Amino acid sequence: MLLWLTLTFLWSTICWAHEMFGNGGGTYFSTPAGNENDITGIRVSISPIGIFKSIQVKYGSSWSETYGVSGGQAQEFNLWPEEHIIGLYGMYKIYLRYLAIYTDIGRWAAFGKEDGRSFLVYSEQPGQVLKEVFGQYKLLGISGLGFKWGDPKIDLESAQAQNSTGK
Repeated sequence: MLLWLTLTFLWSTICWAHEMFGNGGGTYFSTPAGNENDITGIRVSISPIGIFKSIQVKYGSSWSETYGVSGGQAQEFNLWPEEHIIGLYGMYKIYLRYLAIYTDIGRWAAFGKEDGRSFLVYSEQPGQVLKEVFGQYKLLGISGLGFKWGDPKIDLESAQAQNSTGK
């Protein structure tokens, strides 16, 4: 797995800032900024021919609106408590075709089929996690996708419990 990630890193477009991957064009979307909760899940719908039709992001226990077009088979990846998304690897042609999500506890999930031009994205600031997703969609599906990073929300009760047991 480590070799695969290293090779992927060497041969992929790398992004740290607010760059969008894909050919783009169409209607712009962005998940809510400044959400009170961290991202706790990702849901995508993929057409029978492998095009990403739509995406949803879960914050806390609530799903965002659906961004993209209707149809396709829905697949989702739900994070565990205190787990965060720290990197993504994807592929696109005219539309998004593949997305792999990596977390800070070593779990990962992949959607779609590897096909097209690749990208690898993560924050350049240590400790930052995925906070927002933005992109564009056209008639058949998601034509571009981008990611915004930030510090994870701190669970004050957990932090206080850890501090009190450490004394």
